Amino acid sequence: MQGQGPAPFTVRARGEIDLAAARHLRRKLARALVEHREVVLDLSEVTFMDCAGLGALVQGRNLADRTGLRLVLHGIAHPVARLLRLTGLTCRLATAL
Repeated sequence: MQGQGPAPFTVRARGEIDLAAARHLRRKLARALVEHREVVLDLSEVTFMDCAGLGALVQGRNLADRTGLRLVLHGIAHPVARLLRLTGLTCRLATAL
């Protein structure tokens, strides 16, 4: 089909996204956003996320916005959705395909 670009690259996050895991997620997102125009972050298997994980999402979104790329959150699990609601970041971060 003409006019369609390459398929988005998917980064999958699983389990608990705490301070240690958030550092890894930040690096994965930054690398993916350097190499791909559109990155989908699949959060469907995330069981816990703290403020460090939230910071990784915000940093990824900011990088995508600054560089004209696209970061899409997909499969937002309940713990992440609740954190986004509580912090008021749902509109800023919660993007569906």
